[in-house]
Amino acid sequence: MRDSVGAVPSGRGGANIGHADNGAILLDNPAAMVHLVGTGLLELGIDAIITDLDYSDPENSTNGKFRPAVLPEFAYIRKSADERWAVGLGVFVPAGFSAQWELNNPLLGEHGYKSFGALAKIVPGIAYRLSDQLSIGATLGVGVSHAELEGPFFLQTGPLRGTPTIFDVQATGATPVWSVGMQYQFSDRTALGVTYIDESRFRLDGNLDVDVFGLGPLLGLPDPLHSDFDAEVDVVWPRSLGLGMMHALTERQRISTDILWFDWSHAFDRVDLKLTEATNPLFTAMLGPEIRERFPLDWRDSISVRVGYEFFLTPWDVLRAGYTYNSPNVPDATLTPYIPATIEHTFSAGYGKRWGNCGLDLAYQFLFGPERHVSASELAGGDFASSELKAQAHGIFLTFSYRY
Repeated sequence: MRDSVGAVPSGRGGANIGHADNGAILLDNPAAMVHLVGTGLLELGIDAIITDLDYSDPENSTNGKFRPAVLPEFAYIRKSADERWAVGLGVFVPAGFSAQWELNNPLLGEHGYKSFGALAKIVPGIAYRLSDQLSIGATLGVGVSHAELEGPFFLQTGPLRGTPTIFDVQATGATPVWSVGMQYQFSDRTALGVTYIDESRFRLDGNLDVDVFGLGPLLGLPDPLHSDFDAEVDVVWPRSLGLGMMHALTERQRISTDILWFDWSHAFDRVDLKLTEATNPLFTAMLGPEIRERFPLDWRDSISVRVGYEFFLTPWDVLRAGYTYNSPNVPDATLTPYIPATIEHTFSAGYGKRWGNCGLDLAYQFLFGPERHVSASELAGGDFASSELKAQAHGIFLTFSYRY
């Protein structure tokens, strides 16, 4: 999951649950919409993530290919005349992963390894002010997820467990997504927020193209055996529970902190694939009309701590800084270059400028984690054993806003 969406929260370390000053509150805490200054907000933004990946094992020492991700952000919020109600619509990309390598596989030789996964959300939201201090809010929308995995892979389940393959799977799907939130304004200077975002459980539909090695000679046929399949891929993005507070130290200084729990242990415990409609009848004869494969992950739950500071140079100019810590949640035994999720720390800085009703916000983030060592991999086939993986990334955020 990304630490933040949009330039305003990204500049202050992702802290946003206790705030009401940007469009990403639709994602982070919809209850904050009624506390926006003014009667409405239109926000358009671009977030760019640039990764820098390193991988080594006894056969390889290489860098991941340069693949920047450019992600859009849109939010529209409108308050009622009596400021008791607010409605909004947001489009965000709060999660994803991506990697591409050229690696030498000890059995299959040099091949490309490529992965991509993304979660986008289209979320209408509503908020209601129960009192001058307390508001509640919710979103109910549609999540869209796309996943790709291409490269060498040892089968993990069934009678062919440990058999080397080269495969290419691509799948896309949609599912309902929702969240609820609360925000309490203790005073003009202090606010507290709580948010629950439900898991996004997908059954992605697509296709898989595979070459299976080692079976051809046993059957008196050329090696490898090839087939295409219809594929269903079960992917779950985790639910989260967050608590956040904002406090104005003075008229010119503001601090904020969010603490979030992510339920990775129930989301990324494994990825399940169901394969049907094989174009090669040999696979149907050997394994039946339906083949199930499982990619073990065994991730742990994680805690994210986000701390931000803002200094208002003038009422129209603000400097931001922040830090985010994410507890490690990927065990060494299932860590692979397909999903190099090793980042633990993020430092951020930002600047915001207002011209009347218009605003422009910029932010930069540097994300990094320790070098991780895999001595013995739990994956069948022993791929990625005795390996080292290191990841860092740069985030650049640009957001334009119009308030009315």
